This record gives sequence, structure tokens and C-alpha cells, in this order.
Amino acid sequence: MHNIKIGRKCIGGLLTQNILTPREKEVFELLIANYSTREIAKRMGISDKTVRNHISNVMLKLGVKGRAQAVVELLKLGELQL
Repeated sequence: MHNIKIGRKCIGGLLTQNILTPREKEVFELLIANYSTREIAKRMGISDKTVRNHISNVMLKLGVKGRAQAVVELLKLGELQL
């Protein structure tokens, strides 16, 4: 069972709320659609750094070390769909 960090709380077991913010979800949807960080930033009207921050925040929430691992976990949790 995974422990998922939501805000400052760590919740194990059943999740009662979405893990991703709407912007984080948009970033990861574009990542799995094979957009680069720069393309995501341009499309969303934000900086490359902000895109990287969204990705880092999600990886911290999930306790994973890479984008691919984050995508796998989000798919397992039903936060993303292919």
C-alpha cells in the first residue's frame, strides 16, 4: 500500500481526494502525450521552471524519483488515463 502525501498530511489506504491539482494533472496529461517541458510551458502559458516545479511536486507527493515512475503510479491510482 502506498502512502500519499496530500498537502502536509500523509494518508495511507483509501484516498478520499484527488492527488493532483488541476494544473499538475494538465502537465502530466501533456507529458504522457509526449510534449517536452518547453512545449508544455508554451502551451500552458507558464515558464519551463513552473512546469518542472509541478513535476517535482507530484514526484514528492508520490514518493518517486522519476517522471516515468510518477506516470506509472498516477495510472495505477486512476489519476491519469492513457
